[in-house]
This record gives sequence, structure tokens and C-alpha cells, in this order.
Amino acid sequence: MKDRPWKPNVTVAAVIERDGRFLLVEEETPEGLRFNQPAGHLEEGESLLEATAREVLEETAHRFVPEYLVGVYQWTRPQGDITYLRFAYGGRVEAEETGRALDEGIVRAVWMTPDEIRATADRHRSPLILQCVEDWLGGARHPLALVHHH
Repeated sequence: MKDRPWKPNVTVAAVIERDGRFLLVEEETPEGLRFNQPAGHLEEGESLLEATAREVLEETAHRFVPEYLVGVYQWTRPQGDITYLRFAYGGRVEAEETGRALDEGIVRAVWMTPDEIRATADRHRSPLILQCVEDWLGGARHPLALVHHH
């Protein structure tokens, strides 16, 4: 019997394309170095949009402006212990804060082409990375007003 009730981990991710390349991060994980979108957990008191902008700044040193909801994704790790509910937002980055330290565990921010992302799928943190990119390339752009924050 579990000590606490099951609940999914609510996360946010940013899908950022510029000049045919997507902004990803390479991060240290228990499974080794992995690629991910700038992403992380929703923190208490934040809206999903605020969380996404914060995570992009912390992990890439770029200011992020969400413009679209790309999609909502549910994924359970193969170990079966954690289920993620991911809200992926597309948008643009503005000024980079040069010299800003990246979050602990983030090795680097890197711009990758869709083909480079596909070629490194075995090093992705989850299958959601490529799914979000493919959805974006397929035109997934929903209004931000689809998700309400009260």
C-alpha cells in the first residue's frame, strides 16, 4: 500500500524555434547526459505561463515569451513510478542574460535542427521532446486562452 495518494507531476516545457533550430538543454540525469526542452515543475503559486518563462530563464539564460499552447502530454516513465502531465508552450526568446549561471545540472543550452533532434532520440530525457517538436512542425499552435488560470 502506498503512503500517499497517486498524483501526476505537473510540468511545463518550452518549444522554441529560431531559424529552423530548436532551443534544447543538455542536462545531467541519473541515466547520464540527456537532451530536453527547457522544462520543469510547476511551483506553488505560479501560473503555467509563469513557470514556463521561469524555467527557460533558469535553464538557458533567455527571456521567453509564450505565444501558443503546443499541447498537453501525459507520460509515465518506463519504471512506472512517475507520471508526468506536461503543458508545452511555444513562443519566442528575447534577450539573453549574458553571464547568467544556468540551473544546477544543466550543462549547456544548444540550438538543434529537427534532424539533429531526431538523430539523438536515444539521448532524450523522454519521448515528449521529439513529440513536441514534431507537433510544432505539424502546426500545433493553440491559443493561450485555452488554459485558464484563476
